[in-house]
Amino acid sequence: MMPGIFTAKRRLVRTVCTGFLGFLLMELPLSMMDGNTANAQGNGMQQIHFRQVIDLSHRITPDIPLWPGDPPVEFEEIANMDTDGYYLRKFSIGEHSATHMNAPNSFHPGGIGIDEYAPESLVRPAVVIDVRDRTRFNPDYVITEQDVLSWERHHGRIKPGSVVLFYTGWQELWDSPEQFFNQDAGGGLHFPGIGAETTAFLLAERNIAGVGIDTHGADPGQDPMFSTNTLVLAQNGIILECLTNLHRLPPKGTTLVIGILRLQNGSGSPVSVMAFTP
Repeated sequence: MMPGIFTAKRRLVRTVCTGFLGFLLMELPLSMMDGNTANAQGNGMQQIHFRQVIDLSHRITPDIPLWPGDPPVEFEEIANMDTDGYYLRKFSIGEHSATHMNAPNSFHPGGIGIDEYAPESLVRPAVVIDVRDRTRFNPDYVITEQDVLSWERHHGRIKPGSVVLFYTGWQELWDSPEQFFNQDAGGGLHFPGIGAETTAFLLAERNIAGVGIDTHGADPGQDPMFSTNTLVLAQNGIILECLTNLHRLPPKGTTLVIGILRLQNGSGSPVSVMAFTP
C-alpha cells in the first residue's frame, strides 16, 4: 500500500470514529448512580437526557470579586516556551473564591472537608427559581418560603435530592466588584440570599441536596450567622456560590455535574459546574 493512501485511510478512520463518538455523546443518555434512587427503583440507574451543556462557572482572573479579607488571586509564570520549551504557571486562590462550593468543616468543627464528598453526590437534578423581580429594587431581599411555593404552583413539587438554584440577577454584576458586594460605609454587605426559614423548609419538607446562587453567599449579605450555610452543611449538603449563566437554564429538568478540586481537608473549592439541559 502506498504511504499516501495509508495516511488518507487512517485520517478517514479517525474522522469516522471521532464523529461517531460525538454522536454517541450528544444522542445517548448519560447514566449515573444515586444510592437513594437505586434503593427506590431497584436497578440503581438513572438516565440523563440532554441537548445542551452549559457552564455555570465564572472564568478565574486576578480581577474577580473577592470576599473582604480573602486572599488575592495570583498567577506566576514558572516556565515559558522560549527558555523551557513549555508553558507553566502556578496559581494561588482562596478556597471560597470564584464559583465555588463550601464544605461542612468551614462552619462545623469536625465536619468533613471538600475532599470527602462522594463522586455520586456531585451529580444532581436541579431547579431554578427566578427571584429577580424581588431583588431588582431590594438588594437586601431575603428569599422566602413563599417564593418556593409560588414556583411550585407553576412547575410542580421540587423532587427530593435536588439542588435548588436561585437566580437573583447578581451574576450580571460580576464584572463590577463594588456593585457585586454593595458594601456600605460601615463595611456591611448588601446582596440577596436565602432566608434561614426557607432553607429549613427545603431541607425538612423537600429533602433537597443543597442550594446554589449567583451572589457571593447563599446567605443574605446582612446575615452574620450564615444560617443557610450552617443548616445545609450540617447535613453534608451542597452550597454553590457565585454561579453564572442561570438565565440559560430552564426552571426544571437540568442535571448538574459539579467538579471539585479534591483539596485535603479543604474548607471549600473553586468548582466547574456543568449543567446538562433538556
